[in-house]
Amino acid sequence: PGRGAGTLVWVRAYARAEAAVVLEPEMPLGPARLAFHAAANALADALSSLGPPEMGVALRWPGSAVVNGAACGAVRLAAPADAAEDAVPDWMVVGMELRLAFPTGYEPGHAPGVTALAEEGFEGIGPADLTAAWARHLMAGLDEWQARGPGRVAERFLQRLLDEAGT
Repeated sequence: PGRGAGTLVWVRAYARAEAAVVLEPEMPLGPARLAFHAAANALADALSSLGPPEMGVALRWPGSAVVNGAACGAVRLAAPADAAEDAVPDWMVVGMELRLAFPTGYEPGHAPGVTALAEEGFEGIGPADLTAAWARHLMAGLDEWQARGPGRVAERFLQRLLDEAGT
C-alpha cells in the first residue's frame, strides 16, 4: 500500500540528491520509455530554474546532466527485467541523481569533465529543493505528454542533447 504510481522516494544527504518516481504506464514498454526523456527534461528544467542566471544546462547521451560543460548528475529508467517491449509493464521507475558537492579534500579541477553544483554557483540549494523542483517539472512534462502527445517531450530532449563534439 502506498507504493504504486506517483510514489516519490528520495535521499537526504549533504553531498548528493537522489530521487525516483514510480510510474504505472498504460502503454507498452517501448513507447512508455519516453518517460526517461520527460525525466531528463525535468532535471534540466529544475537545474535551470534553481541555478544562477545564464547557467549552461544540457544533457549528454545516455542520461548525463551537464552544467557549464561538465557532468554533475544522471537520469535513469528501470522496468521489470522480463517486460516485453510490446507489452504494458506493471511498473516503471524514473530516477535522478545530482552531485551537490565534492567530498572534503577533493581538489576541483582534478577531473575537468566532472563538476558539483556547489562549484557552479548553486548556493543554498539542497536535496529537498532539487527533488521538489525535479518532481514538479516531471509531473508537468508527463501531463504535457498525455495532453499533447509525445512530440514536444522528444523535441525538448533533443534540443538539450549535446552532440558528440560536446556542443
